[in-house]
Amino acid sequence: MKQVWSATGRRKRSVAQVRMTAGKGKITVNGVDVNEYMPYAVLVMDLKQPLTATNNEDKFDIEVTVKGGGFSGQTGAIRLGITRALLEFDKDSDPTSETSYRKILKTAGFVTRDPRVKERKKYGLKKARRAPQFSKR
Repeated sequence: MKQVWSATGRRKRSVAQVRMTAGKGKITVNGVDVNEYMPYAVLVMDLKQPLTATNNEDKFDIEVTVKGGGFSGQTGAIRLGITRALLEFDKDSDPTSETSYRKILKTAGFVTRDPRVKERKKYGLKKARRAPQFSKR
């Protein structure tokens, strides 16, 4: 049986479940190829960053199920999921060595979840902080 490394990534309102297996570098998002699913090449490049940083672009097949949010949030969620799956794959190595995935990914800033989410709307305001226009007369 093939070994599977799985992880979950979140960003804004998006949640991505990532399943990583040894393979040739094929990435599928919700059953569709990543290049067809994502509308911009920049987003595809962004979600592949952890693989590029660790030189694993063509070593793993990645299957992603992502829900919620827009394309940008989904990309961030997938990127965090891939990062966590790589850390799961490399968990037996020494974390203090220069070649450990944790050290590489941490310095690149991929291990930390981006906590920024939309602020809730307050009553009496048009948005979270936008007040109605003031009229003196």
